[in-house]
Parts: sequence; structure tokens; C-alpha cells
Amino acid sequence: MADDKTGAAKVAELAKDIRIAMLTTMDAEGHHISRPMAQQEVEFDGDLWFFAERTSRKVQHITANSEVGVTLSSNDTWISLEGEAVVVDDLAKKKELWNAFVGAWFTDGPEDPNVVLIKIEAHGAEYWDSPGGRIATVISFVKAKVTGKPYDGGENERVDL
Repeated sequence: MADDKTGAAKVAELAKDIRIAMLTTMDAEGHHISRPMAQQEVEFDGDLWFFAERTSRKVQHITANSEVGVTLSSNDTWISLEGEAVVVDDLAKKKELWNAFVGAWFTDGPEDPNVVLIKIEAHGAEYWDSPGGRIATVISFVKAKVTGKPYDGGENERVDL
């Protein structure tokens, strides 16, 4: 396991350019439900922010069970976060995070009473990082096959946040 400060910095660095996340909640029957969400552009400090409709299923799920999972991925990085979600109805924070992308989904603006924020307070993360993307991965696979040594796909750590 990575040292907490160093590991949190690594997760922040890996997550900074990934805009779309998969947010996983649990419904009343205990089923995991995942959906894509646009991560708001803020410095990752262990918290993630998303906009949502107050009446949405995800808000209902979070209100009933605040434990959630968030997955972020790119061509060469995968991050799995677990934490607690809270619904935030704060006009100043909505205005601070508002952008044109959000406006395309919520056309009545941040003052719309049906628009809320979901704040994820991450408790832990696990990441897999394969610098060089697909080409480096293919080279590593070929190297493993030729040398008979196990595939080394990059860095993998578990981090407490």
C-alpha cells in the first residue's frame, strides 16, 4: 500500500484529466447501479463533485445509502474510488462549479431548485497506471511471451484517502 500523502498525490495526478466517471450507487433491492457522470473541474483532494437532478434515482439511492463507488479511466489509467456521498444544495457552490457543459444538461441554470450537487468524500482508492498506453501494454505482453516472465503492466497501489 502506498504512503497516504504520496498515494493521494498520485491519485490526484492520474485523475486530473479524466472528466467522465462512472458513479455506482445501491438501489433498495441491493443492486449496484452505475451511470456516467461528468466530474467537475476542481483540484482532487479526496472529494469529487457532480451535478444531479434532485428527483433522480441516484439522489434517491444516495439518500438511502450514502456508500458509493466511482470509477475513472483513460487509455492507460484506471482508478477505483470508494467513499461516502452527500447531496449538497448550496447555491454559491453550484455557481462556483457551473460551466457550459453543465448548462447543456440543466438549462435553467444553477438557480434551478431541482439542481443539486453530489459530493463524494473518497475514503480509499486503488489505481492501475500503464504509462505509454496501448503501445506500451502490447510491448509488455510481447516481452512476457518471449521471456516467459509474467506480464508487468505498470503500477498498482491501494491508497487510503
